[in-house]
Amino acid sequence: MPPAATPVPTPDREGARGGPRRARDPRLLAPAVAGPLTAAVFVLATALARSHPLGPYTRNVVDLGQQYLPYHAYWRAFLLGDTHGDAFLNWNSGFGAGFLGDIGTYLSSPFSLLVVLFPADRPELALYAITVLKIAAAGAAMAALLIRLRPADRTGPWPLAALLGAAYALSGWTFNHGASVPMWLDGLIAFPLLCLVAEWARAGRRPVLGPLVFALAWTANFYTAYMATLGAALFLAVRLFTTGPGGSAEADPGTIAGAGAPAAGSAAVPKATARWRLAVLLRAGWTVGLGVGLAAPLVLVVFSGTKYADPTPETVFAPASWAELFGRFLPATANVDTPALSIGTPALLLALTLPFNRAVAPRVRLAWTALTVLVTLSLQWGPTHLLWHAGASPNGNPYRQTFVLSGLLLIAAWLSAAPGVPRPAALLGATALLGALALAARTSADIDAWSYPAAAAALLLALAALLLAARAGRSAASRVLPVAAAVALLAAQAGEAAVSGMRTERQQRADVAWAPRIGPWQRAVAAEVARADAWPAYRTDPGPLPGGNEPLLLGGEGADAYSSLTTENTSRTLDSLGFGHYAKGRHPETLDNPVADAIFSVGARIRSEPTGPVRQDAAPRGTATATTTPVPPLVTVHPAGNATVDPEDSAFRNQELLLGSSVYALPAVRRTGTTLTARCPAGTEVWFWAPEYHGTAALAGGAPADFDGRPPAVRAPMRALGTVPAGGEVRVRLAPERAPALPRQSVGCLDRARLAAAVARLTATGATEVTTTGHGLTAELPPGSTGVAVVAVPRATGWRCAAGDAAPVSARSHRGLLAVPLDGRATRVSCSFRPPGVRLGAAAGAAALLALLATALLARHRARRAGAGSHPGRQEFTSRPHEARSSGRNADYAPRRTGA
Repeated sequence: MPPAATPVPTPDREGARGGPRRARDPRLLAPAVAGPLTAAVFVLATALARSHPLGPYTRNVVDLGQQYLPYHAYWRAFLLGDTHGDAFLNWNSGFGAGFLGDIGTYLSSPFSLLVVLFPADRPELALYAITVLKIAAAGAAMAALLIRLRPADRTGPWPLAALLGAAYALSGWTFNHGASVPMWLDGLIAFPLLCLVAEWARAGRRPVLGPLVFALAWTANFYTAYMATLGAALFLAVRLFTTGPGGSAEADPGTIAGAGAPAAGSAAVPKATARWRLAVLLRAGWTVGLGVGLAAPLVLVVFSGTKYADPTPETVFAPASWAELFGRFLPATANVDTPALSIGTPALLLALTLPFNRAVAPRVRLAWTALTVLVTLSLQWGPTHLLWHAGASPNGNPYRQTFVLSGLLLIAAWLSAAPGVPRPAALLGATALLGALALAARTSADIDAWSYPAAAAALLLALAALLLAARAGRSAASRVLPVAAAVALLAAQAGEAAVSGMRTERQQRADVAWAPRIGPWQRAVAAEVARADAWPAYRTDPGPLPGGNEPLLLGGEGADAYSSLTTENTSRTLDSLGFGHYAKGRHPETLDNPVADAIFSVGARIRSEPTGPVRQDAAPRGTATATTTPVPPLVTVHPAGNATVDPEDSAFRNQELLLGSSVYALPAVRRTGTTLTARCPAGTEVWFWAPEYHGTAALAGGAPADFDGRPPAVRAPMRALGTVPAGGEVRVRLAPERAPALPRQSVGCLDRARLAAAVARLTATGATEVTTTGHGLTAELPPGSTGVAVVAVPRATGWRCAAGDAAPVSARSHRGLLAVPLDGRATRVSCSFRPPGVRLGAAAGAAALLALLATALLARHRARRAGAGSHPGRQEFTSRPHEARSSGRNADYAPRRTGA
C-alpha cells in the first residue's frame, strides 16, 4: 500500500473543553472566501498597473474601448428608456441596425444590468465594477465545484478550495483576454457551473435547476458557454470513468488497492454499470437540450445574425510553437496569438503532482492526467481547434478556449492536494516537470523580464508553505504552523497573480490599440449632440473621436457602428459611397461629406478637436461645435429604375445615383509618379477617394490630409482637399508610405449649387412627415407619388414594408437602402424590423419551457411516490452524496493506512 499523504488540518477540531466545535459548512465557506479574495487580487493588480479607476492610465484597449464600453453606456440609456430604439432595433448606429443580436452578443449577462446603478458619465467605472464582479463570481463558482469533489466521509480543506478557485479566476487568460473582453468572462463563470450541473446529472439531482443554469450560461454569452459545455462534457466523461453512483468508488482493484470486503459499519459500494452510465448521459443530454432550448430566443437571433454579417477574411489556423506554448504557463506573459495558460506557479505545482501522487487512486491519476494532456494537445491541432470554436477559426485571438484547460488544471491540483500535502516524491516529480517546462520556454518571445523571477519566488514560497503544512499535520498541537502555511501559500499564489496582472495590463497598453478615458472632450460632444438632436426630422452625427461607436456612447444617429453582426449589405453599401471602415468591414466609420449627409438626412454634424495631446494617462479635453445643414427627410421619392450599385465603381458616381442628381465634376485623372493632375470648374471642392491608400494627399498649396488604408482590415474614407483654383487646374501631391493603389476615379469636384438644388428637389417631393417607433417608421407622402420611396436605412433581412394599407412584405432594396414601390395612390409608407430568427427562437424557447415544466411535474410526482413508499423507523438513503452513509471509500483517493 502506498504511503499516505500528510493530512491537512481541518477546521473541525474539537474545542478547548473537549466538545466538538460546530463546523461551518465548507461548501459555503469556500466560495464565500474565494469571491472576495479574487476581487481583492484583481483590484490590486489594477492599482499596481496604475490603471483607471485606480490610476491615471486608460484601460480602454482594443475592443474594450471601441465596443464594450459604448455598448454598456447605451445599455444603461436603453434600460432607463432614454433611447430612440427598442430591443429589436438601434436607431443610433449604422443608420439603423438590429439590436437584439447585439444584446445576445454583448449585453445579455445578468451582470450588465448593474450599469443602471452608476452615473451616465461614468461608464468606465460601471464596466470595471462589472468586470471585477464577474471575475469574483468565477472564482466563487470554481471553489464551489472543487469543495464538492471531496470524499463524502471527509470535510474538505475549504481554504485550499478558495485559493484554487481564485487561481482559476485570476489565470493568464483572464488578465490577457477576459478582462478586456468582458462578455467572455461569462464563459469563465459558466465552466465550473456547468461542471456542477454535470455532477447533478450524475447523481440524478436537481432536474429543474440544472437546465436553468445551462440556459443562464448560454444566454449570458453562448459563444464561450459552448466552449464551457465541451469542457463540462469532458469533465463528466472522466467522472463517469472514475466514480460510481453517488460519487463512491467501484469495487475495482485498481481503485481500492488491497480492498476486500467493505469496512465494518460501511455500506456496500454501488457498482457503476453501463446502464447507470447510459442513464447519466441521457439525463445530461436532456439537461443540455432544455437549457439550450430555453436560451434559443437569443441564441438563434445571434446565430441568424451571423449569416448576414459582413464576412471576415478566412483564417487558417497556425499553431503556436511549443516554446511559446510552454512559456505561457509562466506568469507575466501576454500575447493574443498564443494560449494564456498561466494559473500561478503554486497551483501549477500542485497540478503537476497528480501523476506522482500515490495517495490518489490510480484510475483517477491516469484519467485526469490524460485529459489535461489531451486538451493541451487539442489547442494545437486544426480539427480540434475548429471544434472548440464551433467550426469557424476566429480572426485574432485563436486560443479563446484556454480558460477550460485552466479549469481542468485547477481540478487536477485539487484532486492531488485535497487529501493532504503530497509526499516528497510527488513534489520532487512536479518540481522537475516545472523546471523542464521553464527551460523549454526560455526561447519564447512572450517571456517578460518579470516571468522567471516571479515564478521562482512563488515556487519557493509554495514549497515552504507545503513544508509547514506537512509539519503541522504531524504535530496536532501546533496552531501556528497551519496559519503560517496558509499565509505563505496565499502570498505565493496571490502575489504572483497580482504581479502577472500588473505586467499584462502594462504590456497591453504598450502593444495594442487604445482609446482614451472618458472625459471633458466626450462630455462636450454629448452636450452638443443633445442640443442639436431633432430625430426623426433629421439625423445628428457626433463625428469621429478616438475609439468608436460614438453614437452609442455620445448620442445621435450616425454611421459609426462596431458590431460582430454588422450586416454585409451595410458595409458594402457604405463602402460604395466612400465611407471608411475598420475591423475588416464590421466597423463602418462616419463620413463628413455633404452629399452623404444629404442621402442619409444628416442635418446636424458635430465637429470637435482636442485642446491638447490625447494621452493614455489623462482624460482628454476638447471643443465641440454643432453645424446644421438643410437636408431631405428620411424618406424620399425617386424614379423607379436600376436599383444596384457597384462597390468597385466610382464612389462619387454611386453617391449621385442615390441622390438622383449629378453634383460632381468627374475629371479624367492623370498620374505622374506621386502627382495627380486633373481639371475641374473653378470654385468647386476637390474630394479625394482612395480606400486602400496609406499616406497623405494634399492639393497644391493646401494642408495634407491623412489616409489610413490597410486592406482588408482598414478602408480609408474620402476626404476634402480644398477648392479648385481660378485656373481650374487640380494638382494632388501624394506622399505614400507604401505603393499606392488608387481607384479609376480618385478625384471628384463637388458643385455646392447643384447639391443645394438636389436637396431642394428631394425635400419638395419627399415625406411631409416622418414618425418612428422603437423598431418601425411611418412616412406621409405627397399625393400622387410614384416610383419608389427610399428610406435612408441600409436594407437588412428582417425589414418589412408596405405602401398604404397593403400587407407588409419583405423590403426591397434601392442601391442598398430600404425601398417601397409606389403606384401613385398610396400617401403613406411604413416599415418595421423583426430580427431574423426571433420567431423560431421564441417557438423553441416555449417548447423547452413546456418540457421543463413537464420535467418538474414528473420529478415532483416521483418524490411523492418515494415519500409515500417510505416506512417509519427505517433509515432512508438520500440522493445527496454528502448525506449518504459513508462507505469509507472514495473514487478519487486511495485508502489511508490506519494506525500509522
